[in-house]
Amino acid sequence: MGIEREIKLALPQDQVAAALRFFEARTGVAGHAIRLENLYFDTPELALARAKSALRLRRAPQGWLQTFKTVGQAKNGLHARHEWEIPVAGEALEVEKLLHECDEAGVSTALSAAAENLIPLFRTDFTRTLWALTHEGAQVEAAVDQGEITADVNGQTRRAPICEIELELKNAKDDGEAVLHALADELAKALPGLAPDDISKAQRGYKLREG
Repeated sequence: MGIEREIKLALPQDQVAAALRFFEARTGVAGHAIRLENLYFDTPELALARAKSALRLRRAPQGWLQTFKTVGQAKNGLHARHEWEIPVAGEALEVEKLLHECDEAGVSTALSAAAENLIPLFRTDFTRTLWALTHEGAQVEAAVDQGEITADVNGQTRRAPICEIELELKNAKDDGEAVLHALADELAKALPGLAPDDISKAQRGYKLREG
């Protein structure tokens, strides 16, 4: 279990190329692009959403991962939340593994109650282009995400685009949030169309499904 701290910035589609150039100039290297395919689960009554949490099965280059997050505070694009991420054997949840991990932190109540009634709700599939940054001694992972959210509702597929920048703190640093804001300010000067985004991909998926 860890606390994920990141700043999310909505990126206008016409500024994607400029964002890629910014990070390439900042790091001196081309970004590393990976494909991430994600399926989110909840009960038909949306018990996890009501408990301000999210459950995801992800296909990543290194294999299948399941992730459980508690949705914390978000302000000015800065998201802070608890996260548990565990490898799984294939394209299926292994909820018992997650329950074991979450029990140690005392937050498994919502997941335990939902475990028997989980259904797939929506997808977030995107290409993530990555860079490793250092700023004032802090290690930050910068990502440009491009793709879409899809939800099948009553036989129809609803779609919404994904186009955003994420700046995630990768080491425990007391002033880490200040570092993230400093990097976001640097980006905003180069890309004036950026806007802080307090809504996660999971929250957008729920909103899309609800119409």
